[in-house]
Amino acid sequence: MADGKRQAAKAPQPTQELAVVHQPVKSAARTVELLEHLSRAGGMHSLRDIQEVLGHPKSSLHALLRTLVDAGWVESDRTGTLYGMGLRALLVGMSYIDGDETVARAASSLTWLATESSETIHLARLDGADVVYLATRDSTHELRVVSRIGHRLPAHSTALGKALLAERSDEELRELLPRRLEALTPHTVTDRAKLLAELVETRERGYAVDRQENTIGLRCVGLTIGRHGPARDAISCSVPLSRMDDERETSLVLLLQAARERIEREGWTLGPARDETSTSIQKGS
Repeated sequence: MADGKRQAAKAPQPTQELAVVHQPVKSAARTVELLEHLSRAGGMHSLRDIQEVLGHPKSSLHALLRTLVDAGWVESDRTGTLYGMGLRALLVGMSYIDGDETVARAASSLTWLATESSETIHLARLDGADVVYLATRDSTHELRVVSRIGHRLPAHSTALGKALLAERSDEELRELLPRRLEALTPHTVTDRAKLLAELVETRERGYAVDRQENTIGLRCVGLTIGRHGPARDAISCSVPLSRMDDERETSLVLLLQAARERIEREGWTLGPARDETSTSIQKGS
């Protein structure tokens, strides 16, 4: 260089990417809110009743309902004044189950478990503070549990749910669980401190127990499945009290553990590997 000095190269200036700000689409949000309300409420409801719950203007709510009726997501009665869930919702819901990897992998093991136990078997998934039933195998007994796929229940009231909750830390549970724990029966644990204490016992025992907390006259045992965690799926066995005692409970837990091993042999690929030092439910011997 003419002046005998090297000029320092300018450092490249970092480029700043524009942050993508997510703006919810109001019409889509209202559609989802409406469908979820009709799903929870069940049955048929008037425009006035729906508007009182959701709070949206009647004119826009009516237009949305008529659009969903035309598309098959919502059905109306002959008078056109009452509305409920439509057939399209069922078809889409079933496509979720038909395409779910866990349901497919567990199918043969659930059938085996139902045959070996002669009791009703469930597979469910944690969704927020609830569990949603994805698969069921009915008992061969005349006195048996009647359940349905897609049914949603509070996790704290079921063996399935408590097994899944026990894989979360107390801090996670405080954020996850509602302030008020709903009582489905007089036996449901509704005190948060008592529930947390029971979940400690569940971790130590290796499985969860529902003692008439969801349905009077039924006792259930459940445990989580999958090699990745914290688990989001669990299996359970529901038994009328007339066929359940401590010895029967032990034998059913052994069958559930055997079914879990059968399912896991099919291979699991979803989620991060479990931390064996975490608060996961430990498998029984």
